[in-house]
Parts: sequence; C-alpha cells; structure tokens
Amino acid sequence: MTLPIVAYGNPVLRKIATDITPDYPGLKKLLDDMWETMYSSKGVGLAAPQVNKDIRVFIIDSKQIFENQEEDEKGIYNDEPGVRKVFINAKILELSGEEWAYNEGCLSIPKIREDVYRPETVLMEYYDSTFTKHTETFTGLTSRIIQHEYDHIEGKLFIDYLKPLKKKLLQGKLNDINKGKVKVDYKMSFSK
Repeated sequence: MTLPIVAYGNPVLRKIATDITPDYPGLKKLLDDMWETMYSSKGVGLAAPQVNKDIRVFIIDSKQIFENQEEDEKGIYNDEPGVRKVFINAKILELSGEEWAYNEGCLSIPKIREDVYRPETVLMEYYDSTFTKHTETFTGLTSRIIQHEYDHIEGKLFIDYLKPLKKKLLQGKLNDINKGKVKVDYKMSFSK
C-alpha cells in the first residue's frame, strides 16, 4: 500500500526517532509499504518519519541511480552498481573521506534541490529486516543516500546544511510546502 509522505513542517520530521525491537507490530507490512511508497514516488531512499512513524527505520536503493545513468555519468562513483537495503536502529560509527557536493532533494520537501556537502564514506552499524546485525562501510552515492536518510531518523533535513542566506531565500517555498501549496505526483500529508 502506498503511504502518504509527510511534508516539511510536520513535527515528526524534527523528532529523534526511537529504536525498535524485532517484535515491532506490523514491521514486515510497514517495510513492504515503504518500498512501494518509495518506488511510486521515484525516490531512492525513505525513512520511517517520512511516513509518520518516529522509529529508527529507513530503506535505500542506490541501484536505481546506476541503472538510469547517462553514458557520460558512468564510472564516476566508486559504489556502482549500488545496493538495496533496509536499515533498522542504525548508528553512524564513523564519517570519513573528502566532503563533496551533490544536488540533493527530499520527498518531504518537493521541488527543492540544493547542493549539500557530505563526507565520502560512512561506517554504519545496523540491523536488517531479519534483525541480523551488520557493521559495514559505504561510499559514494550509497553513502550519501544513507547519510540523508539517517538524518531523517535524527530529526534533521538536508536544508539544515544550507547557508543561512540560501535557507532564507527558500523560506517562501518551504512555507508553501508546509501549507500544502505544492503539486506532486505522489500522496502527501500536510500539517497545515
């Protein structure tokens, strides 16, 4: 089932999410719904707070980026062919490498894209959908998507990385999103 994505302004996007246990009610259904929601809205990552659940769960699929690359983009990123993963109770253990810019967007903040600088590599500890624990290093676009989704479970948004003047210039658009004055081709929930 496709879930509505909560829009900028909803308090759930600013909460630090809580860990869950393996017996979290309806986890498999929630994950299935999150995958369906992410793909139907053409996203590459989705965090539980974006579907109004304040729990430490997010999904990513960086494979899509590599499958849809233009010829001149091939071979630029070292994490090709990408990954499709579930992250539960994730913790960043270490960020390392050169910070680099990439034009990021967010399903909860539609129609706004900005360059965000993030470290190249992330070392993560997380559980998968079967609650098997992993410690794994990710780089490139996969690392970036993970860091973006991880921010969601920490109550942060990509616009928090922007310089104050840039954020001020975007404030009118952000206010419009908060009020539901934005057209998207996926289901959204506005706090108004």
